[in-house]
Amino acid sequence: MNKLEADYLRTTAVWYLKQFLGLPYRWGGNDPIEGFDCSGLVHEVLQAIGLEQRGFDCTAADLYRRFKPKTINKGYTGCLVFWHVLSHGREKVIHVEMMIDDKFCIGASGGGAGTQTVDDAMKDDAFIKMNPINYRGQQYYICDPFLVRE
Repeated sequence: MNKLEADYLRTTAVWYLKQFLGLPYRWGGNDPIEGFDCSGLVHEVLQAIGLEQRGFDCTAADLYRRFKPKTINKGYTGCLVFWHVLSHGREKVIHVEMMIDDKFCIGASGGGAGTQTVDDAMKDDAFIKMNPINYRGQQYYICDPFLVRE
């Protein structure tokens, strides 16, 4: 893919992502009707534009492993933000969202394993929403799935 194609895919990915704003969060969700969890949403967008294959599911950690070679210092439109924590002395990726510009991202957030229904999502304030990139703290990596190396 060249830079022009990458820029087109970035724009298309963010446009598609914005269509899901307000959709309730659903743990394990990977469906535009039933709802998404964080990785399900990002995976849906990447599948829709052809960067990922349809027919399988993945976690935020799986996505990070896939795009880790494309880690960059500063993000921009279309980049993926992966938040992580230390667990038992090891780093664990726990959440992913997509950046819509250099300051904001959109993701499925607010829920957890108990968020299975619309009522659960309403109670937990869990839905697809826009947030500042640092809303979960500074422990994150940024990867550019559209990165074109010259």
